[in-house]
Amino acid sequence: MIDQSTIQKIFDTAEIYEVVSDFVTLKKRGVNYLGLCPFHNEKTPSFIVSPSKGIYKCFGCGKGGNAVNFVMEVEQLSYVEALKYLAKKYSITIEERELSPSEVKKKNERESMLIVSNAASEYFQEQLNTSAGKAIALSYFKERGFRNDILEKFSLGYCSDQWDGFTKYALNKGYQKEFLVDTGLTIDSEKGLFDRFKSRVIFPIHSIAGKVIAFGGRTLKTDKKTAKYLNSPESLIYHKSRVLYGLFQAKRDIVKHDKCYLVEGYTDVLSFHQSGIENVVASSGTSLTVDQIRLIKRFSNNVTIIYDGDAAGIKASLRGIDLVLEQGLNVKVLLLPDGEDPDSFAKSRSASELLEYINEHESDFIVFKTRLLIDDTKGDPILKARLISSIVKSISIIPDSIIRSVYIKECSSLLKVDERVLYDEIRKVMGNSLAPNPQSVTEQSSNLKAITSRKYKCDVEEKMLVRYILLYGNELIFDEEGEDPVSVGAFIIEDIRADNLTSENPMFQKFFDEYNKHYRDNGFDQKRFFRDNEDSELRMLAVDILSEPYEMSKVWTRNDNDFQTEKMKLEELVVKNINEYKQKKIELMLKDIDAQIKTFESKGEFDEIRQLIQDKMMYQKVRRELAKELGNRTLF
Repeated sequence: MIDQSTIQKIFDTAEIYEVVSDFVTLKKRGVNYLGLCPFHNEKTPSFIVSPSKGIYKCFGCGKGGNAVNFVMEVEQLSYVEALKYLAKKYSITIEERELSPSEVKKKNERESMLIVSNAASEYFQEQLNTSAGKAIALSYFKERGFRNDILEKFSLGYCSDQWDGFTKYALNKGYQKEFLVDTGLTIDSEKGLFDRFKSRVIFPIHSIAGKVIAFGGRTLKTDKKTAKYLNSPESLIYHKSRVLYGLFQAKRDIVKHDKCYLVEGYTDVLSFHQSGIENVVASSGTSLTVDQIRLIKRFSNNVTIIYDGDAAGIKASLRGIDLVLEQGLNVKVLLLPDGEDPDSFAKSRSASELLEYINEHESDFIVFKTRLLIDDTKGDPILKARLISSIVKSISIIPDSIIRSVYIKECSSLLKVDERVLYDEIRKVMGNSLAPNPQSVTEQSSNLKAITSRKYKCDVEEKMLVRYILLYGNELIFDEEGEDPVSVGAFIIEDIRADNLTSENPMFQKFFDEYNKHYRDNGFDQKRFFRDNEDSELRMLAVDILSEPYEMSKVWTRNDNDFQTEKMKLEELVVKNINEYKQKKIELMLKDIDAQIKTFESKGEFDEIRQLIQDKMMYQKVRRELAKELGNRTLF
């Protein structure tokens, strides 16, 4: 664990302009810098870097944050990994807590295995340049049409047909036998030590961070008894169910395009990259696992699975794709023409031609599955019933109810089955988790829009209070009686707390609570505190406000007389906003009281009504007082 003082030193040292400039070409625009966003495709720059505020913000895709957040996003690193990245950039020594003996042992083993794996990768790459490597492995790659830049990009190599060529080399270099065996590079048999990957071309497998953790080897022999592909065994550094081939090379483009193409093999990935499409990964011939799906989801919710024309193979893999749906990804399927696989198909087309074909022929998985299997059911009601059950099962595991409803409508048309029948079946599968009465797709879509775009009734007033606190929290103003000066933030917090006002919006309430906890701390800087906050909601709220294209300080700092006659001083603006907030709250309370009175009237419970009327009169009096202070402005 990195100690807090080191973390703070990293935050203090990392300059947002210097960090972003490593990845984005920036041009000065006033006090800020402008560039093309690295997180989405755009032709007109909308990506702003503000050195004075220490933030970046894209007004196209909405991403924003500080230097650490930028490294996390652009390199797809964890928080700790991003801190270490910046520490290395600025030559800051990382001081971590002392590990236990067992942790030290495991850490040392892991690091040793990574070192051995990296050394093996470099050795295999060098073997390509030997006479045997050129004659056998390099000629194979050239026959497959792969350019040198692709071979280098993926660190492809060759292991000679010597019994223990690599093993002898590694032992002579001082690498321990224990780690050669543990990584699976060397096999310890009764006949002695020998190379696992002898006589094979080598495909190194990288972690998300780019470290070599395993290998895939393809034989060039035609012996049917020899496995065509051979992978490293499971180890401390390699768990095949948690790895996708090519993810390290693809992650940035997956984020940029918000799309991941999933293919089967190593050469499929290579061919796509060579065609200019880099947001592609491979499951390396294994069935998809939940961990692999979650890996994709870290970078995008959209995945297109590309198959060759083998319908039998696709049918066998349909069950695994249900896992993708269950994780909430938007899954599409592309079936290539007969006789084509992703490798050959990508080689014969340019990037634009390949993308055009994909966009025209990919289809939603549920629809694809229905069309694929429906031909098998013609004239057989039993088979059709089984198909419906299978489709229903796939739809039922989709987490999003609106997406489920869209698929139900689509499949209802394809299967010629009433929507209500499908809803009833899905309800049975899900244990009645759907709504009791199925709604139309239009109605459910309307409900989704209402939920996802939910606005709380005091959002405008509360966001303005947040803005004042964030931008001017430490500025001193006088209280309403003109007595001792008090900070803007303290004035707002204490005033709304005195009236026991809370926000319906959990994000704003979280902001107020966090500010209240820390604003009395010595040297507290609210801008940095929220900009660098580990809570993503608080951080993005701060970045959104800090990156607004105007400066509110113009309202109260200019000296122009005409301007001053039209605008108020800061303390007047703050008081005005608090009063507007209180008036809005009172209006809502009065509406709530009126609703309660109607309810009690219908029940004949008049004792409760008397108390409510007293409360109503009290709130009306407060409202009149606030209206006087606000100049009798009509707010509702």
